[in-house]
Amino acid sequence: MSEKSGFSAIAATGIGSMPGGDAREAAKTVTGSFADGQGMPYLAELPARGPGADMTGRTVGLLVEMYGHVEPSGWRISDRPGRDTRRARSWLGEDLDALEEFTQGYEGLVKVQAVGPWTLAASLELRGGEAMLGDPGACRDLAGSLAEGLRSHLAEVRRRVPGAEIVLQLDEPSLTAVLQGRVRSASGYRTYRAVDRQLVEGTLREVLAVNGDGPTAVHSCAPEVPFGLLRRAGADAVSFDFSLLTEREEEAIGEAVEAGTQLFLGVIPGLDAASTALSDPGGSVMEVRTLWSRLGLRPGTLAESVVITPSCGLAGASPAYARAALAHCARAARSLADNPE
Repeated sequence: MSEKSGFSAIAATGIGSMPGGDAREAAKTVTGSFADGQGMPYLAELPARGPGADMTGRTVGLLVEMYGHVEPSGWRISDRPGRDTRRARSWLGEDLDALEEFTQGYEGLVKVQAVGPWTLAASLELRGGEAMLGDPGACRDLAGSLAEGLRSHLAEVRRRVPGAEIVLQLDEPSLTAVLQGRVRSASGYRTYRAVDRQLVEGTLREVLAVNGDGPTAVHSCAPEVPFGLLRRAGADAVSFDFSLLTEREEEAIGEAVEAGTQLFLGVIPGLDAASTALSDPGGSVMEVRTLWSRLGLRPGTLAESVVITPSCGLAGASPAYARAALAHCARAARSLADNPE
């Protein structure tokens, strides 16, 4: 593992989004669920509050000298900051206040999330209504604006939580569609051309680099995560929905582990599930042990290489389930560490 990745003491975390609209309650949950020091608290996102609190809107609020507003079709680039951008920044301020309140005296890793440059380019519209993804120059400007905004954002989190080492997570659920030319145009009748893999990799590398020597992760809850590309781009960890993993990707998983990449395995349902889903911590990670055995990896490396998470964000769950799911992630991770075989 690279010296900067620093996840070895972390057993569990969440993805980012939480249910409801109470920033203090969300911060209390994401810090309290991992109070034993084995989990990683994070800056919660609360999309139920509306436009500006969604993952795209929050990231639009971070951009430097680039603004957005909400159209019926989604977020669109603006000439100047309007009500929607101001709302996004205001909610982010509330969330930072709450995180600061519940991390007094905390020392350890804290994760912050933002939409990555390629999913953002696929989501944000130019003034004419087409996605920024179709304009290479716009994509370059967007990535530069995002990188600059993230530098300021990470500095602000460090100021508010001075004992923390900040983990930067880029959310890239559209990345595979971007690489395969499957992002649909505004009309829906055509798709945007696939973006060159080297360009995708280089842009991700530049944005991840804003965290300096701090740990980085890329999350996707879509199928066919490009593990090798993300590893080459400099991601210290790859976060994904374990249930979507196919045999085709297993070799890439083995290579990632051998190279020291951390795996954030989404094994706990992100939506309210039957109570039995959260009753057996060992059962929740049984397939992880099976995968390790199939790949011929040493069971002892499980605790070093794996962080247990929900399968995706918890925004669609009930508050009670979200609390239970995060607590169960921590228990399942302990089970994996105690009984790796």
